[in-house]
Amino acid sequence: MTQSDAAGSTAAGDPLVVLDHVDKWFGDLHVLQDIELTIHRGEVVVVIGPSGSGKSTLCRTINRLETIDQGT
Repeated sequence: MTQSDAAGSTAAGDPLVVLDHVDKWFGDLHVLQDIELTIHRGEVVVVIGPSGSGKSTLCRTINRLETIDQGT
C-alpha cells in the first residue's frame, strides 16, 4: 500500500485517472460506450483510432471539459 506525502502528491504507481463504465451521448450518437480505464502515475498512454471514434471526447471527459452521462 502506498501513501501520499505531506504535499498530497501520490506515490509512483497510484491511479491518477480512473474511468468506470463511462458513457457519453451527443443526442442519439453514443460516443463513449462503457469505457473502463485506469492510468497510473508514470504511465504513458496513447489513444489511437479513426476519425470520429471518440478520442477527443475521451480526453475532454478526463479533463472535465465534457460531462459524462453515465459512470464515474
